Amino acid sequence: MRLTTKGRFAVTAMIDLGLRSHAGPVALAAISQRQQISLSYLEQLFGKLRRHELVESTRGPGGGYSLGRGANEITVADIIVAVDEPIDATGCGGKENCMGDDTGRCMTHDLWASLNAKMIEYLDSISLKKLVDEQLAKGISIQDAPVKRAISSQPVVRPIKITAPNSVFALGSALSK
Repeated sequence: MRLTTKGRFAVTAMIDLGLRSHAGPVALAAISQRQQISLSYLEQLFGKLRRHELVESTRGPGGGYSLGRGANEITVADIIVAVDEPIDATGCGGKENCMGDDTGRCMTHDLWASLNAKMIEYLDSISLKKLVDEQLAKGISIQDAPVKRAISSQPVVRPIKITAPNSVFALGSALSK
């Protein structure tokens, strides 16, 4: 089994969210900045996490994401399965047609199927709370730096001067000069 960036980024983002969940909803832009993960990629992942009820979204100013359940109730397996990450070491994806036809399983199918079960068991034994607590024990700083927003909270001090024609007639006269 190879864990792709989808699973790793989802777990990383959920740890970040778990560290800051006590202070209210967390903006994806803030997670994106701290963890160096593309904002559009995080939006895709969090859409899947929301559908699996691992996170909840809050709209509007001060909105963002918060945990959908307690951190002790969310496991790494829950997160990985939610983002459609396959946890499968078999060559056939569990379909038992390893040879690519109807001849059946390969000689090592049971070995890889057993490994799958152990991986799921292990990932299911690790809670998000455990991962968050490990980060806190390492002394990670959870002070949030202000996130640059697209819309400023400060009013524009000087008026914006527009030099473009404001109608079709003004455009015509401007072009005829």
